[in-house]
Amino acid sequence: MMSIQSTLDAAARAAFESLGFPAAIAGVQESDRGDAPYQCNGALAAAGIAKKRGEKVNPREIAVKAVAILETDPAFGKLEIAGPGFINISPAADLLTTRANDLLANPASGLTADKTKTIVVDYGGANVAKPMHVGHLRSAVIGEAIKRILRAQGHTVIGDVHMGDWGLQMGHLISELTLEQPDLPYFDEDFTGDYPAEPPVTMDDLARLYPQASNKAKSDADRMEESRVATAQLQAGRRGYRALLDHFIDVSVAALKIGYGNLGVEFDLWKGEACVDPLIPDMIGGLKAKGITEEDDGALIIRVAEGEKDKTPPVMLLASSGAVLYHTTDLATLVDRKAEINPDLIVYVVDQRQALHFEQVFRAAVKAEWYARDQLFHAGFGTMNGKDGKPFKTRAGGVLRLEDLLEVMNTAARERLEASGIGADFDPAEREEIARKIGLAALKFADLQNQRMTNYIFDPERFTAFEGKTGPYLLYAVVRIKSILRKAEDMGVSSGEIQVEAEAETDLVLALDAYAKAIALSAEKYAPHMLCEHIYRVAQSFSRFYAGCPILADDVPAEVKASRLGLAKATLAQLEHGLDLLGIEAPDRM
Repeated sequence: MMSIQSTLDAAARAAFESLGFPAAIAGVQESDRGDAPYQCNGALAAAGIAKKRGEKVNPREIAVKAVAILETDPAFGKLEIAGPGFINISPAADLLTTRANDLLANPASGLTADKTKTIVVDYGGANVAKPMHVGHLRSAVIGEAIKRILRAQGHTVIGDVHMGDWGLQMGHLISELTLEQPDLPYFDEDFTGDYPAEPPVTMDDLARLYPQASNKAKSDADRMEESRVATAQLQAGRRGYRALLDHFIDVSVAALKIGYGNLGVEFDLWKGEACVDPLIPDMIGGLKAKGITEEDDGALIIRVAEGEKDKTPPVMLLASSGAVLYHTTDLATLVDRKAEINPDLIVYVVDQRQALHFEQVFRAAVKAEWYARDQLFHAGFGTMNGKDGKPFKTRAGGVLRLEDLLEVMNTAARERLEASGIGADFDPAEREEIARKIGLAALKFADLQNQRMTNYIFDPERFTAFEGKTGPYLLYAVVRIKSILRKAEDMGVSSGEIQVEAEAETDLVLALDAYAKAIALSAEKYAPHMLCEHIYRVAQSFSRFYAGCPILADDVPAEVKASRLGLAKATLAQLEHGLDLLGIEAPDRM
């Protein structure tokens, strides 16, 4: 079934078209005046069109004719003309009732896009051998939500973590491991046997070795040269070094899966830059054959500036030393995705500070005729900042590990629960699990409710509040409805067909009706904050409904109890569905 707004919109457009005006001018929109839920302003535009035709007619006259047509349509309840020709619209009770029962039967009603696509969402971007930190949060949380929202529309969506597993950091690790364990077979160039199946390092070893080597190299030119030589030999295909890289990746991926898993984030592909290295020689050969590359001071480049005034720097394919760069591996990744997936669209969820890099890469890919420009999109985002307004760091000035950030949120949620007395009689394990879900919901909703380009301040105390626009407020709404349903079951009361009568019921159904629109807008603009706004509106509407329309009170007639219980179930289903798209899980009780 179409949404209520879509039903009214289609009828209004048809009415204006029958009066000789373009359907496009007669869209029905949510009203911001409070006189009615919806409004059509087509009469004002129609009067302007009539004037250009030489017809003398005012907007109100056109509105009167449109209303006369719409009054014959059973979808419309009350129609009023306001001001110079605004048409205020209230849907018919039967339409509200039909739509409410449709949503009860299918919480995802109307979400599927008209045309579905195959889409790659590139997000995550964690590095091999480095622990996850606070800087990985936004890409993971926003990317996961975008992936899930697009899937809700019926698209085939592949999430790719696109790890950093190439370059100097690998040379640092290999050369440092050479110093610590020189007798490993990976360093013997004459070794021809099978390398050990078990990695020679743990994740803790990698987390220690990399900064250890990096710090040495900063003050010791000879030590830096050792890392550069190791990097060059790795990229040239030295057998032992490639085997070590495989170990580094396996150990890191195992740790990353735990880290991302703790955030409720999952990927379909665990590829990195190393995966596409074998494609680079043929790719560069093909780009040269197309005549779009050139030599510049010994480097191989693609010029991507568009016009004399455009100062966009060229794409660097090969440095003067012959080394490949980030541009090179990102272009090779596009080649790989074209061959393996052939996506209709690739969305990169990466810090906005990388905008120039992606603009360069996208222009090169278009110039190579691999993709059209509208097939590549950079969904940039701002930073999570400390109270000093700068990207969030520890008190000592370091980068906070992700696991420590989650513990900060767990502690804040635990303290909030204890202060409020919520769940005081639950066993410790359940209380701890509730605190974990509240802390994670608080963190993720605080991030996602912001327009993604916006910077925001990390504030655990504010994030974990049960009042206001927060994750815990939404979880409490879900838990309250679950409690109502359990109580109804204990009373032997079942939900039934919804009959919309009270004003608070109408308001709640209208809020629920906007779900498909919120999903569509969130998907179109890669903007999860629009879905956050919708879910918060639904939770608020349910709160008003619950206060104004008793569900299980003794004096409520049985059929009204059944109807209101049905409306509560429809609300719960949509809240849980929407929260799941944001990657947020609610407990069964608090």
